[in-house]
Amino acid sequence: MDDMQGPFALWSLFASAFISATLAPGGSEAVLAYLAHQARHEPQTLLFIATLGNTLGGVTTWLLGRLAAFRYPADSLARNHLKAVGSVRRYGDYLLLLSWLPVVGDGFCFAAGWLRLSFWWSLAAMAIGKGLRYGLIVYAFI
Repeated sequence: MDDMQGPFALWSLFASAFISATLAPGGSEAVLAYLAHQARHEPQTLLFIATLGNTLGGVTTWLLGRLAAFRYPADSLARNHLKAVGSVRRYGDYLLLLSWLPVVGDGFCFAAGWLRLSFWWSLAAMAIGKGLRYGLIVYAFI
Protein backbone atom coordinates (compact mmCIF):
# COMPACT_ATOMS: atom_id res chain seq x y z
CA MET A 1 0.00 0.00 0.00
CA ASP A 2 3.01 2.30 -0.25
CA ASP A 3 1.69 3.61 -3.55
CA MET A 4 -1.40 5.01 -1.79
CA GLN A 5 -0.39 8.62 -2.31
CA GLY A 6 -1.25 11.42 -4.68
CA PRO A 7 -4.30 11.36 -6.93
CA PHE A 8 -4.46 7.56 -6.99
CA ALA A 9 -5.08 7.50 -3.24
CA LEU A 10 -7.84 10.08 -3.44
CA TRP A 11 -9.55 8.31 -6.36
CA SER A 12 -9.29 5.03 -4.45
CA LEU A 13 -10.89 6.66 -1.43
CA PHE A 14 -13.69 8.11 -3.57
CA ALA A 15 -14.36 4.77 -5.29
CA SER A 16 -14.29 2.87 -2.00
CA ALA A 17 -16.66 5.35 -0.37
CA PHE A 18 -19.03 5.30 -3.36
CA ILE A 19 -19.18 1.51 -3.54
CA SER A 20 -19.63 1.25 0.24
CA ALA A 21 -22.79 3.35 0.03
CA THR A 22 -24.47 1.24 -2.62
CA LEU A 23 -25.91 -2.20 -2.07
CA ALA A 24 -22.43 -3.68 -2.63
CA PRO A 25 -20.18 -4.20 0.39
CA GLY A 26 -17.12 -2.04 0.83
CA GLY A 27 -14.55 -0.90 3.37
CA SER A 28 -14.16 2.83 2.94
CA GLU A 29 -13.53 3.35 6.65
CA ALA A 30 -10.33 1.30 6.46
CA VAL A 31 -9.09 3.22 3.41
CA LEU A 32 -9.88 6.55 5.06
CA ALA A 33 -8.24 5.56 8.34
CA TYR A 34 -5.11 4.42 6.52
CA LEU A 35 -4.84 7.62 4.50
CA ALA A 36 -5.51 9.79 7.54
CA HIS A 37 -2.84 7.95 9.51
CA GLN A 38 -0.31 8.39 6.69
CA ALA A 39 -0.73 12.18 6.98
CA ARG A 40 0.21 12.69 3.31
CA HIS A 41 -3.07 14.45 2.58
CA GLU A 42 -4.92 17.25 4.29
CA PRO A 43 -7.56 15.85 6.67
CA GLN A 44 -10.18 18.21 5.19
CA THR A 45 -9.49 16.86 1.70
CA LEU A 46 -9.85 13.27 2.87
CA LEU A 47 -13.07 14.12 4.70
CA PHE A 48 -14.49 15.89 1.64
CA ILE A 49 -13.58 13.11 -0.81
CA ALA A 50 -14.93 10.32 1.42
CA THR A 51 -18.15 12.20 2.20
CA LEU A 52 -18.71 13.11 -1.45
CA GLY A 53 -18.19 9.54 -2.65
CA ASN A 54 -20.35 8.01 0.06
CA THR A 55 -23.11 10.58 -0.40
CA LEU A 56 -23.18 10.05 -4.18
CA GLY A 57 -23.38 6.29 -3.56
CA GLY A 58 -26.33 6.91 -1.23
CA VAL A 59 -27.98 9.07 -3.89
CA THR A 60 -27.52 6.22 -6.37
CA THR A 61 -29.33 3.88 -3.98
CA TRP A 62 -32.03 6.56 -3.47
CA LEU A 63 -32.48 6.72 -7.26
CA LEU A 64 -32.78 2.92 -7.45
CA GLY A 65 -35.55 3.15 -4.86
CA ARG A 66 -37.24 5.84 -6.89
CA LEU A 67 -37.12 3.61 -9.97
CA ALA A 68 -38.58 0.71 -7.98
CA ALA A 69 -41.51 2.95 -6.97
CA PHE A 70 -42.67 3.07 -10.59
CA ARG A 71 -43.08 -0.69 -10.71
CA TYR A 72 -44.02 -1.30 -7.05
CA PRO A 73 -45.73 1.80 -5.64
CA ALA A 74 -45.88 2.05 -1.85
CA ASP A 75 -49.63 2.67 -1.98
CA SER A 76 -50.15 -0.81 -3.43
CA LEU A 77 -48.94 -2.55 -0.27
CA ALA A 78 -51.25 -4.66 1.81
CA ARG A 79 -53.30 -2.76 4.37
CA ASN A 80 -51.28 -4.15 7.32
CA HIS A 81 -48.06 -2.57 5.94
CA LEU A 82 -49.49 0.91 5.39
CA LYS A 83 -48.89 1.92 9.03
CA ALA A 84 -45.19 1.05 8.70
CA VAL A 85 -44.96 2.99 5.44
CA GLY A 86 -46.62 5.97 7.13
CA SER A 87 -44.08 5.86 9.94
CA VAL A 88 -41.16 5.76 7.52
CA ARG A 89 -42.65 8.66 5.57
CA ARG A 90 -43.00 10.64 8.80
CA TYR A 91 -39.53 9.91 10.22
CA GLY A 92 -37.66 8.91 7.07
CA ASP A 93 -35.99 12.28 6.63
CA TYR A 94 -34.31 11.90 10.00
CA LEU A 95 -33.50 8.23 9.47
CA LEU A 96 -31.27 9.28 6.59
CA LEU A 97 -28.94 10.88 9.12
CA LEU A 98 -28.17 7.24 9.97
CA SER A 99 -27.66 6.19 6.35
CA TRP A 100 -24.01 5.45 7.17
CA LEU A 101 -24.96 2.44 9.31
CA PRO A 102 -23.86 -0.93 7.92
CA VAL A 103 -26.59 -3.02 6.28
CA VAL A 104 -29.62 -0.89 7.25
CA GLY A 105 -28.24 2.43 5.96
CA ASP A 106 -28.53 1.32 2.35
CA GLY A 107 -32.09 0.26 3.06
CA PHE A 108 -32.90 3.71 4.46
CA CYS A 109 -31.62 5.34 1.25
CA PHE A 110 -33.55 2.89 -0.94
CA ALA A 111 -36.74 3.35 1.11
CA ALA A 112 -36.43 7.15 0.93
CA GLY A 113 -36.34 7.00 -2.86
CA TRP A 114 -39.08 4.39 -3.00
CA LEU A 115 -41.33 6.50 -0.77
CA ARG A 116 -40.50 9.58 -2.83
CA LEU A 117 -39.09 11.59 0.05
CA SER A 118 -37.67 14.96 -0.92
CA PHE A 119 -34.50 14.54 -2.95
CA TRP A 120 -32.83 17.68 -1.57
CA TRP A 121 -33.60 16.88 2.06
CA SER A 122 -32.47 13.29 1.51
CA LEU A 123 -29.23 14.51 -0.04
CA ALA A 124 -28.57 16.91 2.84
CA ALA A 125 -29.37 14.35 5.55
CA MET A 126 -27.17 11.71 3.93
CA ALA A 127 -24.27 14.16 3.55
CA ILE A 128 -24.53 15.35 7.15
CA GLY A 129 -24.69 11.85 8.64
CA LYS A 130 -21.96 10.44 6.46
CA GLY A 131 -19.76 13.51 6.95
CA LEU A 132 -20.02 13.29 10.73
CA ARG A 133 -19.11 9.61 10.70
CA TYR A 134 -16.11 10.18 8.42
CA GLY A 135 -15.09 13.20 10.49
CA LEU A 136 -14.84 10.99 13.56
CA ILE A 137 -12.69 8.50 11.64
CA VAL A 138 -10.33 11.20 10.35
CA TYR A 139 -10.07 12.76 13.81
CA ALA A 140 -9.33 9.38 15.38
CA PHE A 141 -6.50 8.54 12.96
CA ILE A 142 -4.63 11.82 12.44
